[in-house]
Amino acid sequence: MTTPRRFRWLRLLFLTLLILLIGVLATGWYLLAGSRAKLDGAVTDAGLQDSVSISRDALGTATIQGKNRDDVSFALGYVHAQERYFAMDLMRRLPAGELAELVGPAAVDTDLNHRRHRLRATAEAAYAQLPPDQKNVLDRYTAGVNKGLADLHVKPWEYFLLGTQPQPWHPQDSFLVIAAMYLDLNGDGRNERELSFAQMRSVLPKLLVDFLLSPDPDWEAPLKGDLSRPPVIPGEDVFNLRDLPSASQADARALAAALAPALDQSLPGSNNFAVAGNLTESGAAILANDMHLSLRVPNIWFRARLRYADSAAPNGQRDAVGVTLPGTPALIAGSNGQVAWGFTNSYGDWLDWVRVLRDPDNATRYKVPEGWAAIETHDEIIRIKGEPSRTLKVESTRWGPILAKDADGTPLALAWIADLPRAYNLEMMQLEHATSVTAALDLAPRMGMPPQNLLAADSAGNIGWTVTGNSIPLRTGFDPLLPADWSQPGTGWQGWAAPGQYPRIEHPTDGRLWTANNRTVDGADLELLGEGGHDLGARAQQIRDDLRARNSFAPGNLLDIQLDHRAVLLTRWQRLLQDTLQGTHDPAFEQLRQLTASWRGRAAIDSVDYRLVRAFRSKVHEAVLAPFVAQVKQQHSDFTWPHPGNPEAAVWAMVRERPMHLLDSRYADWNVLLLDAAHKVVDELGQQPGGLAARSWGEVNRTSIRHPLSRALPGFVGRLLDMPDEPVAGDDNMPRVAKPGFGASERIDAMPGHEAQSILHMPGGQSDNPLSPFYGAGNDDWVNGRPTPLLPGPGQHSLMLEPGKAH
Repeated sequence: MTTPRRFRWLRLLFLTLLILLIGVLATGWYLLAGSRAKLDGAVTDAGLQDSVSISRDALGTATIQGKNRDDVSFALGYVHAQERYFAMDLMRRLPAGELAELVGPAAVDTDLNHRRHRLRATAEAAYAQLPPDQKNVLDRYTAGVNKGLADLHVKPWEYFLLGTQPQPWHPQDSFLVIAAMYLDLNGDGRNERELSFAQMRSVLPKLLVDFLLSPDPDWEAPLKGDLSRPPVIPGEDVFNLRDLPSASQADARALAAALAPALDQSLPGSNNFAVAGNLTESGAAILANDMHLSLRVPNIWFRARLRYADSAAPNGQRDAVGVTLPGTPALIAGSNGQVAWGFTNSYGDWLDWVRVLRDPDNATRYKVPEGWAAIETHDEIIRIKGEPSRTLKVESTRWGPILAKDADGTPLALAWIADLPRAYNLEMMQLEHATSVTAALDLAPRMGMPPQNLLAADSAGNIGWTVTGNSIPLRTGFDPLLPADWSQPGTGWQGWAAPGQYPRIEHPTDGRLWTANNRTVDGADLELLGEGGHDLGARAQQIRDDLRARNSFAPGNLLDIQLDHRAVLLTRWQRLLQDTLQGTHDPAFEQLRQLTASWRGRAAIDSVDYRLVRAFRSKVHEAVLAPFVAQVKQQHSDFTWPHPGNPEAAVWAMVRERPMHLLDSRYADWNVLLLDAAHKVVDELGQQPGGLAARSWGEVNRTSIRHPLSRALPGFVGRLLDMPDEPVAGDDNMPRVAKPGFGASERIDAMPGHEAQSILHMPGGQSDNPLSPFYGAGNDDWVNGRPTPLLPGPGQHSLMLEPGKAH
């Protein structure tokens, strides 16, 4: 009798667990299915003036067609909210310092850092001062967003997982999305780079610091102006490292952490380049653009085609296609049939530290040119899900919030254009209406956005470049790379650059233009834009040389350049490694020498030679720079290498010239340092399974494109939200920038007037709903470099938005 009872009990338990499992799966399916975007049918809303159609192709590209841009803005907001509301919510909360309210204590430190800027107050002030037509655009877009959110059968699935409710969208939130881009493109609004400069200058001689941070003329590729002068190694009379104690091995980990920014240069950036019509069969110019950002699921951009009446467009119909940024109503990069445009980060200098001289008799006052001013204080409430709120006291000056201290302990306020309401507007939306390159470039000085390299190409064959942004400061009386006293009359930011001061190039004689976060200009133009951490230039130089290698182009040829993963920079390092190992009899080096002797010179998935040479370069950089970092850290324990700040020029000069007075005293000579770097490569990589021969680049260089919440879920469940983790070719310092979770967030090759022949790649997919047919759509083509059309394919779904009473 016992056995049957036990069997019945086990069967009952099994059935109960099965029912519970089915219930959980059914509930999960209901929540996911209920938060899918509405793809077909009809929707009515009283705010619409006329009907708007929304068609989607196999990739989920939304073609939105209406009679006016206001209705199209409403429809774009509707689609963005239905497909991406959670991602939009994260984008607005990040700069506002409001993430912890949604996700809990893990985001408190991020909120504290960002709330000091009070960017929500900035966004509200920016919206308040907008001209009526731009306010109307944001209002219509916002109405569409909230309608799209309301029309989901259930709230987006991420809010169930977090146990929270989505909050409505507000017009000011679109400016917070732009503020998020300021944070991403301007070093998170902390200007740590210039603090590091100040720390270095307080310890090391100026000539030495200038040498360590010098640009590299070997790799520069400016659009105009001269190359930088070769770096000059300071003499023994300036600095002699051999007279100083070397860093102990106990400090090795701290030194490696401080050097990490110098050894890993994954920076928000981008490539864009263009060829004029005299180099194409069609006679139209071609623009290429790939914006390098952190990659995620879904992608930051959203593919869209916007069609509406416009008297300046061919046949009176504006037809603009490219990528939009959910949370904003703008087409960020693409083509309008007459002009194609794209952006790269300028890496100009848009932040400055100001020394705040407090009144010794009244600490609530600080010195200003006309005397004393009161320090403003703001109590910012940080709401935290599941925990009591925290209050952050923010002290602000006329120049910006007090965020740091100078090397001597003086308080520092940060002047940053992103904290100014004037730095936000919708002028870039006028690019949709530009009829020529000249018209597009004319818009640049009016745009309220992070200053970017704007490259444009038109259907008549013209190309041009300039810098965007209406808030390029005019500096006087101070060194912008160091904290300065602005309390003296005539010192600091003295207004804003006029349109005629913006650097600009149109109709270059050789019909080619390129930018890749490199220094683009020199002289007075460079003085105006400032030096905010330009890229080394190897990437830009490789693009320039690729462009000069051909005299005839189609869009696919520009895609080939975007996918170029040749390791030109590392070629001299491969030779150095071979020279270092030549004649050594240490058997530990033999395999390393053999594996790197045949140099393919590509960051390919199966490249062992590339990975080993790259590791050698990194170890040499670390060994050469460590003693200088150690000297600074003795007085400033929080010091890290200025980022961005590529030390390639200084390191290569020392390796080539081998000055004994700048060699760490741990090494008898420079060859010993190089051999030690090679030993570290063998020790670290050779001990792994399969030894050195198994260390392919694809083993560590993988796509790693993840959903923001996947890490919070059990392993296999979380992985279902992510894109397949695949090996990928490319790296820093070459056109195909690719690292785990980082790379080209889109690739556009647009020939205005010939959009049917143009190309658009995008990773991560259109939708954030795993049950959507567009979840991850196009990601595989992006990984493998297969061209996909810029124009949408045949419509597979059709939704109509109709004016009338909403149901």
